[in-house]
Amino acid sequence: MADTYDAGDVTLHRVREYVWEIPPEGGMRVPARVLASERLLDEISDDLTLTQIRNTTHLPGIVKHAICMPDGHQGYGFPVGGVAAIDAETGCISPGAVGYDINCGVRMVRTNLEYDDVRGREEELVDALFANVPSGLGGGGVVQTDKSTLEEVLDRGVDWALESGYAVEDDLNHCEDEGVRPESDPDEVSQKAKDRGRQQLGSLGSGNHFLEVQRVTDVFLDDVADAYGLSEDQIVVLIHCGSRGLGHQVCTDYLRDIEREHEDLLNRLPDKELAAAPAGSRLAEDYYHAMGAAINFAWVNRQLIMHRTREVFERVFGRDWEDMGMHLLYDVAHNIAKKEVHEVDGNDQELYVHRKGATRAFPAGRPEVPAAHRDVGQPVIIPGSMGAGSYVLRGGERSMAETFGSTAHGAGRLMSRTQAKNEYWGGDVQDDLREGQQVYVKAQSGATIAEEAPGVYKDVDEVVRVSDELGIGDKVARTFPVCNIKG
Repeated sequence: MADTYDAGDVTLHRVREYVWEIPPEGGMRVPARVLASERLLDEISDDLTLTQIRNTTHLPGIVKHAICMPDGHQGYGFPVGGVAAIDAETGCISPGAVGYDINCGVRMVRTNLEYDDVRGREEELVDALFANVPSGLGGGGVVQTDKSTLEEVLDRGVDWALESGYAVEDDLNHCEDEGVRPESDPDEVSQKAKDRGRQQLGSLGSGNHFLEVQRVTDVFLDDVADAYGLSEDQIVVLIHCGSRGLGHQVCTDYLRDIEREHEDLLNRLPDKELAAAPAGSRLAEDYYHAMGAAINFAWVNRQLIMHRTREVFERVFGRDWEDMGMHLLYDVAHNIAKKEVHEVDGNDQELYVHRKGATRAFPAGRPEVPAAHRDVGQPVIIPGSMGAGSYVLRGGERSMAETFGSTAHGAGRLMSRTQAKNEYWGGDVQDDLREGQQVYVKAQSGATIAEEAPGVYKDVDEVVRVSDELGIGDKVARTFPVCNIKG
């Protein structure tokens, strides 16, 4: 077992199995850590991921180490699969370290249906979902909002959906932060961002976003699966999307403002895409509040899609959604920065924990975990590709010490969208999935299917295995696609 891994101009040193470190040098304030098997490292080192995680360590106030998860790949300045914890008083906050799709995330809906209830009706179901759940670029959502309604969504999150009849109380009890960021402020969201989001509330969007009906194929921890209400052969629904054009515009607006107002800090960083506002500055506070509003928008977005999915299942199966047990298991955010208190050098410290393409993974007992799961540990949902399994994990006991309570968010891309479209033909991928694995896929275009072909992604089984071995996210159950709609 080699003690170092040479990746061109970056050399990683093995700390222990699956933990690699780039030691501090030059302007690095802390080490950069990569959590991966050598097989995953071979893929992670193919792009700029290692350079980006090393660059991240230059951010003022960063503590302990910057972390790249097993699904890490190149992003905008900050790698997807990256985690950075930065002192909330003396450090900074970076929109690039959150990403353009603020609160891109996933939610899983349980049902009491079994695979045999769906088998033979896949095409009917996928057609009905595709016809009723808006997807693709541009406008169109489950609801059309006026100015005052949008302001309420940005301020109140899923509380608005509950009051408006699109949610039940139990939905809020099974959502990260119970579906609302109290530190949101719609006034810090530009009119352009609001205009972009106003007609997109309740829509999947495009890219890697999807709605997928799945069946549970494996259970690894019986007691935890039972507490989560999961069992083999059960049908579940996975919804993956974010804050649409509104969140993208919030990121764009604040990156530009920060570049102008904090040029001195920008000039000290190795990559302008890491542009950050000093903690306590006007822009740091404004961005944090605008981000909170975009987070609320994304939670309502997924809530509305779940509401519409319940309605589709009612029509297809001729039963009330309550009768089919269509309850929310959990909703987790992937692109987010939060003020959290963590132990650093033996002392509690308030930090901006940036998770970009990373999932919060708090263990049992943490007060931030909603009461419904606090005794068991937070559910973690890790989607795979259309031709591979997805996973439900629970926050691992080692996550707080190792990763500021974080783990991976998916399989992680292996190739760019352009390369994928050059290598795959959407119709062929669609046919292969249906004929080879009985997975029914429907999308706005063949190009979208090509961009998301199974071969475009890392092996989610290996990503989850490393997470499980490290104790940051424990395997609970595995699922496999039945049908999938994409933008």
